[in-house]
Amino acid sequence: MHRLLIPALALSMLAGCASGPDDIRNRPLGPNPSAFIAAEIGFARLAQDKGQWTAFRETAAPEAVMFVPQRVMARDWLKSQKDPAEAVKWQPHAVYVSCDGNAGATTGAWQKGSANGYFTTVWLRDPKKGKLSWILDHGDGLTSAREAPEFIASKQAVCGSRPAVPIEAGGEGEDMAVGLSPDQTLSWTSIVRADQSRRVTIRLWDGKAMAVVIDDQVAAPKQP
Repeated sequence: MHRLLIPALALSMLAGCASGPDDIRNRPLGPNPSAFIAAEIGFARLAQDKGQWTAFRETAAPEAVMFVPQRVMARDWLKSQKDPAEAVKWQPHAVYVSCDGNAGATTGAWQKGSANGYFTTVWLRDPKKGKLSWILDHGDGLTSAREAPEFIASKQAVCGSRPAVPIEAGGEGEDMAVGLSPDQTLSWTSIVRADQSRRVTIRLWDGKAMAVVIDDQVAAPKQP
């Protein structure tokens, strides 16, 4: 999960062009990477305005998952969570988007007090309403903060030929799940191992193969 369980804006042009977080998340999209950045910024702003877990609840897709560190259905887990007095802050550093613009992955940095870390969020667009909701969210702490880039990086999947869907299987004792954008040009694989370490990998179609663009590996929690 995002930026948090440890103990768990930029882009003023994007932030300023919308009247509020709901407008950002609900506006119609094309295959536009900036829409996912705007959604992430709106998500972060909502956490500051209304509370950390309130923001997670209001932006989660019905089937969204997070890691605590085991995989949980986000809406079920969030029901019992109270907003902390200080919400975590975060900023997107990069975005990767499917060819058709219906799915995207954002990644960046978070801060809470003296703690720093990174996050990755996978977003899906509602095909009827155009609303963006997150479907996977995770992150971890870092000993040194990620340096903010001068510009937020963006990359879109190559359009044209449709990639074959790879067949993956988890190892013994692993909780593995694979998600695909509707056009199959963006995929996300999450694995939680028996020791509660995990790996989240985002792949983007480059015209020849599903290339890895994000590969987050989280160590097993330290035992008390």
